[in-house]
Amino acid sequence: MARIDLVIADDHALVREGIVAILGMHDDLVVVEQASDGSEAIKAALKHKPRVVLMDISMPGLGGLEATIELKKSLPDTKVLVLTQYDDKEYVSRFLKAGASGYILKKAIGADLVSAIRAVAAGESYLHPAVASGVIDGFLGRPDPGSDKGESLYDGLTVREKQVLKLIAEGCSHKEAATELGISVKTIISHQSNICDKLDIHSKTGLIKFAIQKGLIRL
Repeated sequence: MARIDLVIADDHALVREGIVAILGMHDDLVVVEQASDGSEAIKAALKHKPRVVLMDISMPGLGGLEATIELKKSLPDTKVLVLTQYDDKEYVSRFLKAGASGYILKKAIGADLVSAIRAVAAGESYLHPAVASGVIDGFLGRPDPGSDKGESLYDGLTVREKQVLKLIAEGCSHKEAATELGISVKTIISHQSNICDKLDIHSKTGLIKFAIQKGLIRL
């Protein structure tokens, strides 16, 4: 089989090492670098240009969704396979819209993971059976009641505003968010003001609730 270079992005070292051990049993699957957050994943992908990036969802700093959006802009040919414990339909929908090629649950690590990697590397899509039904419902026009408005409002945010929203919802101060994104505190405050205006939400509690509903963070 043709060699498939991979980058693994997960904030838990033990999870990454476990995946490396499993993939190490297959000669065609080569982990070229590991990353503990979205920013590191993007840097690693730009360096190695792997065929597949295994992307966790919930990571400190730049999360999996934001990293996927940025990565697909720079490396459209690199496939993103989401590897997570969350089976929420909201997560699946957002990642597929962001350009992910597959979605698999961590409880399926093993033969299913190997099959999923090979499938997305070959240009196919892969959805774990536990989340596939929710995606089918979406394509059949059975979205969750009341979801359209929130979806439209979120899509109206810029990529940077989405990053700021996530950091604020995670409890970062303006200074911490500014440091994480490499911009000034004044710029963070300006982004937050724009976010509040666009979402018509004017409290931090409201922003946190919105972020949870949209699958950006977990309690």
